[in-house]
Amino acid sequence: MNLKKIRNFLGSMKFAIILLLVLAAACIAGSLITQGKEYSFYVSRYGERVSGAILALRLDDVFHSVWFIVITVFLCVNLTFCNLIRLPRLIRRTKEAENMRAKAGVWGAWVCHLGILILIIGFGLGQIFKSEYTVYGVPGDMKPLGDTGIVVTIEDFRTDKRENGSVIQYTTDVTVRNLASGTDAEGSVSVNQPASLFGYKFFQNSTGWAADMHIAKDGGEIQKETVCAGDYVAFLDKPDLVVSFNRFYPDYDPENAMAVRTDTDEITNPAYLYTAYYQGQFLGMNALLESEELTIDEYTVTFSDPQPYTLLQVKRDPFAYLALIGGLVTLTGLILAFYVKPQGVQEKKEKEESGDE
Repeated sequence: MNLKKIRNFLGSMKFAIILLLVLAAACIAGSLITQGKEYSFYVSRYGERVSGAILALRLDDVFHSVWFIVITVFLCVNLTFCNLIRLPRLIRRTKEAENMRAKAGVWGAWVCHLGILILIIGFGLGQIFKSEYTVYGVPGDMKPLGDTGIVVTIEDFRTDKRENGSVIQYTTDVTVRNLASGTDAEGSVSVNQPASLFGYKFFQNSTGWAADMHIAKDGGEIQKETVCAGDYVAFLDKPDLVVSFNRFYPDYDPENAMAVRTDTDEITNPAYLYTAYYQGQFLGMNALLESEELTIDEYTVTFSDPQPYTLLQVKRDPFAYLALIGGLVTLTGLILAFYVKPQGVQEKKEKEESGDE
């Protein structure tokens, strides 16, 4: 008897509503609280006490926390028990229905629950087994996609603008090579228009500035690297000496050196914000104009050729097909529940009112 009560509670609407409310609260928390940051980030934003609670409750990574997964599993259990408990009654009602339309309509809610269950399972498995990579660079760069055996070549990156200078679209042309099979695939990736290549989806995520860093020694260039903002370069013959390219200013105003941004993307007076380190120790930071040199001992560093770089997000979800199946099953259930069943009930009512047997 107790087992039956537990089973009925696990499959009840009351339990489902409780789970959905908790999941809704978790999703709101996951949307309002920035995910995946360091403890120092949360302390600077929320203070030590609140930050401690955020990390203790795993609100910094809600959708991968144990409690979120447990609640999701319980929701799957609820939907499963709900369908199993109702199954005998639905079979009986199907046998009693007078026509095929009414028979199909009886199953609307049951099929809808099944579709939601498949959706949740597909989403959960996708979160566990998905692969996600970041690829960024300038045209001509070749980037490996982790250890997948896939190499991405950035062929072109362009920004389409309106007459007033506002951006319409960012587009990256890529060639993807599968080293195992030796085959290539080409595609264009734009905002809200991903490309599917070799089972991976490529999304246009962001853009920024890159530049050429020139390193000279005793008057002769010994090293040249194309670096994106946020990257650093270690000197080939002195690896402990590192220069980081922090940010590019297209129209830098030396009279307002404390400004953190410029008002235009037009390159009129370019400057490059750098930081220098030796053996991990901070040497200095400053904005270097294109005509200026940074001198460190016998080395000189200059920057040139600023250009935008592209940043692509690459994802692969081996269970995405379950989400598609779940969505189709859910849609079928809704059609059965709202468009098929009511008509069958109406036909039965009309027969009863007319006195037909």
